[in-house]
Amino acid sequence: MSPDFLPFTRPSIDESTIQAVSEVLRSGWITSGPKVREFEAALSKRYGGRPVRVLNSASAALELALRLCRIGPGDDVLTTPLSWVGTANAILAVGATPVFVDADPATRNIDLDRLEAAVTQKTRAVIPVDLAGLPVDRDRLYSFAGRHGLRVIEDAAQSMGANWKGREIGCSGDLVAISFQANKNLTTAEGGCLVVNTEDEASLLEKLRLQGVTRFADGGMEVDVLGGKSNLTDIAAVMGLLQLPGLDRLNERRRALAKRYFERWDEELGCELPPADFEQSNWHMFQPLLPLDRMTIGRGEFIDRMKAKKIGVGVHYPAMHLFALYRSLGFRQGQYPAAEKIGRSTVTLPLYPAMTDADVDRVCQAVSEVLHPVIAR
Repeated sequence: MSPDFLPFTRPSIDESTIQAVSEVLRSGWITSGPKVREFEAALSKRYGGRPVRVLNSASAALELALRLCRIGPGDDVLTTPLSWVGTANAILAVGATPVFVDADPATRNIDLDRLEAAVTQKTRAVIPVDLAGLPVDRDRLYSFAGRHGLRVIEDAAQSMGANWKGREIGCSGDLVAISFQANKNLTTAEGGCLVVNTEDEASLLEKLRLQGVTRFADGGMEVDVLGGKSNLTDIAAVMGLLQLPGLDRLNERRRALAKRYFERWDEELGCELPPADFEQSNWHMFQPLLPLDRMTIGRGEFIDRMKAKKIGVGVHYPAMHLFALYRSLGFRQGQYPAAEKIGRSTVTLPLYPAMTDADVDRVCQAVSEVLHPVIAR
């Protein structure tokens, strides 16, 4: 990659983290061990003492959360079609049925006004998604879930350090899945965690993440539940431990960069900017919607022209019900028009803590240079 290429994201890895990883490698204990336990304790402290168990991905956290809730064949789970496909794939993985609810055009999160109409006697849970780190309205969400006796599995994969009305995501609620994947606000390269409610849930989660095994002090073991292999390594855990103390500072930098995007953005382009929430969102991503109906080029050509200016652009996310897997289950184009419009017009522009203000200005200038000649007047 060219040294002046500006990617849409870049992890914040400092020398102390690199040194700590080296020390773990030299220690000889590189799989799940003392650093995993230390990381879980640090996360639990941040979340007000709630039990936390780390896993190799947030996708695993979602699947195991469903298993903790005893959700499986014959059960329906409400979720949004506008997310990483792992959100709905976890529902399929346990044999349950995903029931999509369209996105709110304003927040781009699940449309809370449409949840009631989607509930049936088979509905067991709801999985909301904090898209780009913007929290779903937790008050309305839990009021709805309480009325219908539903479990809530928060897909907070992108909202590490975000908050709802001043209370950090993870400190309250039901089950909360968080990602530490490479592009997240806190990264362990790959990884995630599940915040649970009780030590009994935490104990069962420990078994589910490692083949259902319970070990005893005398060297014996027992298996009384079907588990899988989704434990986190000490190599990954130490990265999280070193990043956690600086998370709030890095998130503040993200907010400052997002504010600058709003200040420098060319309003004549007709793009739809994300909600300007600088209090609760952690600004995991900055995602304008292109005015495709007025453009003489498509999104792919826009991305290519930005790349030619040495600026990386991502797409997060296409509406997942239009993927072949979900079309084979009966989903079709036109069912969720808000999610489909957002999914086909969204672009993810560079936003990460190491960026300078001048980098934001450069991106805004490049967007203007690409779009102005191709927008019909």
